[in-house]
Amino acid sequence: MARLGNCSLTWAALIILLLPGSLEECGHISVSAPIVHLGDPITASCIIKQNCSHLDPEPQILWRLGAELQPGGRQQRLSDGTQESIITLPHLNHTQAFLSCCLNWGNSLQILDQVELRAGYPPAIPHNLSCLMNLTTSSLICQWEPGPETHLPTSFTLKSFKSRGNCQTQGDSILDCVPKDGQSHCCIPRKHLLLYQNMGIWVQAENALGTSMSPQLCLDPMDVVKLEPPMLRTMDPSPEAAPPQAGCLQLCWEPWQPGLHINQKCELRHKPQRGEASWALVGPLPLEALQYELCGLLPATAYTLQIRCIRWPLPGHWSDWSPSLELRTTERAPTVRLDTWWRQRQLDPRTVQLFWKPVPLEEDSGRIQGYVVSWRPSGQAGAILPLCNTTELSCTFHLPSEAQEVALVAYNSAGTSRPTPVVFSESRGPALTRLHAMARDPHSLWVGWEPPNPWPQGYVIEWGLGPPSASNSNKTWRMEQNGRATGFLLKENIRPFQLYEIIVTPLYQDTMGPSQHVYAYSQEMAPSHAPELHLKHIGKTWAQLEWVPEPPELGKSPLTHYTIFWTNAQNQSFSAILNASSRGFVLHGLEPASLYHIHLMAASQAGATNSTVLTLMTLTPEGSELHIILGLFGLLLLLTCLCGTAWLCCSPNRKNPLWPSVPDPAHSSLGSWVPTIMEELPGPRQGQWLGQTSEMSRALTPHPCVQDAFQLPGLGTPPITKLTVLEEDEKKPVPWESHNSSETCGLPTLVQTYVLQGDPRAVSTQPQSQSGTSDQVLYGQLLGSPTSPGPGHYLRCDSTQPLLAGLTPSPKSYENLWFQASPLGTLVTPAPSQEDDCVFGPLLNFPLLQGIRVHGMEALGSF
Repeated sequence: MARLGNCSLTWAALIILLLPGSLEECGHISVSAPIVHLGDPITASCIIKQNCSHLDPEPQILWRLGAELQPGGRQQRLSDGTQESIITLPHLNHTQAFLSCCLNWGNSLQILDQVELRAGYPPAIPHNLSCLMNLTTSSLICQWEPGPETHLPTSFTLKSFKSRGNCQTQGDSILDCVPKDGQSHCCIPRKHLLLYQNMGIWVQAENALGTSMSPQLCLDPMDVVKLEPPMLRTMDPSPEAAPPQAGCLQLCWEPWQPGLHINQKCELRHKPQRGEASWALVGPLPLEALQYELCGLLPATAYTLQIRCIRWPLPGHWSDWSPSLELRTTERAPTVRLDTWWRQRQLDPRTVQLFWKPVPLEEDSGRIQGYVVSWRPSGQAGAILPLCNTTELSCTFHLPSEAQEVALVAYNSAGTSRPTPVVFSESRGPALTRLHAMARDPHSLWVGWEPPNPWPQGYVIEWGLGPPSASNSNKTWRMEQNGRATGFLLKENIRPFQLYEIIVTPLYQDTMGPSQHVYAYSQEMAPSHAPELHLKHIGKTWAQLEWVPEPPELGKSPLTHYTIFWTNAQNQSFSAILNASSRGFVLHGLEPASLYHIHLMAASQAGATNSTVLTLMTLTPEGSELHIILGLFGLLLLLTCLCGTAWLCCSPNRKNPLWPSVPDPAHSSLGSWVPTIMEELPGPRQGQWLGQTSEMSRALTPHPCVQDAFQLPGLGTPPITKLTVLEEDEKKPVPWESHNSSETCGLPTLVQTYVLQGDPRAVSTQPQSQSGTSDQVLYGQLLGSPTSPGPGHYLRCDSTQPLLAGLTPSPKSYENLWFQASPLGTLVTPAPSQEDDCVFGPLLNFPLLQGIRVHGMEALGSF
């Protein structure tokens, strides 16, 4: 039952397996080898017994490796009635796995049998076998390196034997030493050892795939003795002992007590605690001495020290390093050169500001704790009066009136440095000429000069921030000892975009020259900020901006141009480049009632800087303004129409084609006009009026219907009043021009001018202008006289002019003379003439000419 299980890991299937009559003892697995080399093939078979009555006659056997089904099983029935399935796994890549033989039974996959498969490697040969004789435990401790992992349970055994020679012959065997699991060392007790006699020792490794043995080690246990390290400590101070020298340490140690009878040698190592220095080895130390003075160390420095020992002169192993001991070396007096420089205050020359710089004369110059400035009064032997005691590199003090020089020393707990005299001399030497400076890069300045004659012994170079942030306390200085130098590169405390003042002073024997100074920039920078934008005026589609330029700044490159940027609410950006002299700008093409963001960028050769953003909104068009605009547009449209109408009406070339100009006979004044020239016709009271209104006084060509002498047949010789029809356009043929010339009436060729007067018989002395501008058309001839008793006649050509409808109810005396000639008011129709077919009867619907008979119009003869 222990070999069965549930492949599907379900509780229901497990309960079935536990029921009576289940599949126990139905199947059995056999494998070619349960442990193989990793990656080698393996073959397994599963046999189902014939007495399993719960199975089908031909059950299907399945294989699983771990949780995966494995194809390739070959199933067959044996002669004894059992079922057998064989499978071959070509590569076993699992170091540990379960191979199961299963059947489908019910709703789950049931395990008939399973075996555990292991794969790995045979053990490697152990190497680096070494043994140490521990005198504290009196045992031989051996250790080795097992080699790579085998993935299989591997056992190690330390084997040894006694031998009187070089281990060529094997003597008595020593009990095997088996280490604990996972350990690669083993201890052989003293009771199994034979001191001062060789032993053969090796390590054997074994697992299911093989066995391996390390090379044999032949040794004497006393030749591999390892001592314990001694204990380091510092020496107790003694009144009789001299104090340690500078850079030295005095130390001692206590040896390991079990090794007191063993001759040994020791060595020491040390390293400073600061930094990442490596260990320095000192040895061998004296054999019998238990104390030592270590020199050549840095003064005032903490060190870490360790010691170890080995059996000497017999063979042995070095002991481990002892626990660390920390000691500090003593200090030495500073060994430095102090370069000095001084300045006097202008208001109080006896107040001196002294500067100095320590220059180490050795690699180990000693630690400096402070500086002392003092002077020695004359007449007081051995008296030294301090003026200043400080840890800084400068000091300000009041110089006594009798003092011409002071002494400067550096000190620490071990002593003082050599005193440096400072002489306060006057500036009597020649000055430098042609001092200049220029920037090499943002962090350095080159200062150059032309040396005077004679050559100085050296120079003092000072530099610091120039105005407006100049301060003597922040100046940096150095001393140039080479008097023939013509320049120096300043690298200390140089920052970009700063103005520096550089001062150079020549130094001579017992005096100095006047100081010269020059200003220089390490690097020019872009404008610190751009001008602030201001809104001056704004409209619906424009905005006027202005700004005040920033004043020039020291160290700032001059402006080259401005660039103004504006962005609308839809993130559409616009820009314009302006000259550096610009003070304002007008934005055009803006949208009404829209929001805009505007900023100004000031640019120079060193860079550019943006101003703050100005936000504005354009104005919104008002309703009244919109109405005014629409009203003005309508008025303009009306004026355009009126002008077009007037032009069409007043232009002669365009009026008649559209509509003819018809005079109003009801308001005619023909009766008030008299001819300026009266012509006598044959017969009594013969006269002829050639009537024409003043509007038709311009020169016209004679009409075909006009005749010079017009005589109506059967009417005698009455005076004739003519109304001549004239066309305005000569080029347009009248309707009767296409007739024969014999049919055309003979009309007068002279158109006489009439003037309006009260008495028609009186001759007018004020002739009308013959160059009138009226374009009225005369459309008939009036025959007769206003004093004639008979009815009048009129002559009308084939005119297309329309006639008026209805009669004039009360015509004047000069309008229609036939009203006065006929007392009864009847119409008298004259006989038609065959010679003049232009004469026709009375015109119907013409109030002025109602009494005129028109010849050729028989349809109107009864009127």
